Order: sequence, then structure tokens, then C-alpha cells
Amino acid sequence: MTEFPIVRRRHPWRWVLSLLLLALAAALAWQVSRNEVFDFATVPKYMFDPRIMSGLVVTLYVTIGSMLIGLVLGVLLAVMRISDNPVLRAMAEAFIWFFRGTPVLVQLIFWFNIGIIFPSLAIGIPGGPMLFEISTNTLMTAAVTALLGLGLNEGAYMSEIVRAGIVSVDRGQREAALAIGLPPQRVLFRIVLPQALRVIIPPTGNQFISLLKTSSLVSVIAAGDLLTQATRIYNENFRILELLVVASIWYLLLTTLASIGQFYIERRFSRGFAIPKSEAGPSVLKQFFGRGEGKAVQQEGRPS
Repeated sequence: MTEFPIVRRRHPWRWVLSLLLLALAAALAWQVSRNEVFDFATVPKYMFDPRIMSGLVVTLYVTIGSMLIGLVLGVLLAVMRISDNPVLRAMAEAFIWFFRGTPVLVQLIFWFNIGIIFPSLAIGIPGGPMLFEISTNTLMTAAVTALLGLGLNEGAYMSEIVRAGIVSVDRGQREAALAIGLPPQRVLFRIVLPQALRVIIPPTGNQFISLLKTSSLVSVIAAGDLLTQATRIYNENFRILELLVVASIWYLLLTTLASIGQFYIERRFSRGFAIPKSEAGPSVLKQFFGRGEGKAVQQEGRPS
């Protein structure tokens, strides 16, 4: 019987590339550490500053609030997009076209200055008394503007994600549910959407992480977010780079936590579809360094 030993494929250039990248990173770190302009002590000093922490709370509030608005609006727009009613389809498509086609920064500035067009918002009886009236500038605070601007923009993107998830569910599922007498609304929320979550959740997690970083744009309307507070501090002590590093560290921490949460949520809703560990391929690191990739080389052997 001839033996066929497994000879691991060697990848020396991968190790060379890794060493070059490590050397480059070490050289860069060395140069930064020798820089006398950058004050390293400023970074830990302001990491837990009360103003930075208050900005962190506002950033989380704006991100989570805008994401909830986007989710609700996204489901509504997605249902309108797949509706048989042409009027509803046209309204949803027009909304998505506008809010995906204009920059979110422009939208934030527009909503913040909406009082120029509508000085006040009022509810009353035509030809009769005014029941309710409020100044637009009083209502549209920086926080409300941030929630409205980011939420509407996020809803346009989430609608396409939700629609893709709904379409991914086999049409026979809907037809079978309708055939046994379930109303269309119950079919959507009890049959279709639960199955569509497996497709919806991964891009939704990416959208949440993207929204978390996009929330820094609300600094242009002084919403009191993390970047706004960092800007106010470095306008006082002129330590611009140091405070930007502080804000960047917090953004990295938040996005890392969001990525971990996304991983566990995806695994929860992918049960029954995930690849078993015994059948899964080698890890990325093992693939990179050649430890998980083998090549069978036929050699002459002695019969056993």
C-alpha cells in the first residue's frame, strides 16, 4: 500500500510581508513617541472628562434614537414598495430617492433652519380659533434636529434592506399562509418578517455602526455630541490632535462593542443555517500564514 503524506505548503513571502508591516508600524510609533508637539498626557487626562462623557451620552442617544426611527420607517417604506397600490409605491420611491440622493449633512442643516420657511407650527380649525401653536425654533432644538435628520435618512436606507429581506423569503410561504385564511398583515408580521430577519440583521448591524460614526456630523449644529464636546475643549486649550484622539478612541470602543453585539445577534438568528464548526474551514490567520492549507503530494512509498 502506497503512503501519501501531507506536505504543508510554505508561504515565506507572507511572513516577509508581515515583518515589513510590523517594522513599518514600529517605525511610525517610534516617530510619534519622539514628537514633542503631541502631548500624550492630554489623552488620558480628558478620556473621562465630564464634558466628554456627556457628549458620549448624547452620541448614544442620537444613534439609538435615529436607528429606531429608521427601523420603523424602513419597515413601513418596504411594505409600501412591495404593495400593489401604485400610489403607495410611488410615495415610497420618491421618499427613498430624495433622502438617498441628498447628503445627510445638507439634510441636517436644512432641518435646523426649517424655521426660516415655517416660523411656527399651528393646529386650528379653518376659519375658527387656533388650537395649538408653537415656534419652530423652539421645537427644532439641536437634539430633535439630529434625531429627525439622521432618522429620516436612515429610514431610506433601511427600507431597501428590509425589502431585500422580505423578497428573500420564498413566495410559497406567503401563498400557503394566505391559503389557510391568515390575513395579509398577520402573514407579514408572523410569517415573512421573522424569516427575513436572517437576511436583514447583518446589513442592519453595518448600518448601525455607520450611523454611530455619522452621528459626528451633528457637531455642525452644536448638538452636544462627542465630537462637539471635543471641539469645545480644544478650542480652549488648543490641543486639537489630542482631543481628536480622545474622540476617536471612544468611537473605536463603541463600534467594537456594536460589532460584538452584531456577531451574537447574527449567530442567534442564523441557527439552522450556520456552518458547523467541524465543517468550517481554517481561520483567517491560519489561512494567511499557511497553517490551515495543505497540499497532498504523491510520493513513492514502501508497501505496508
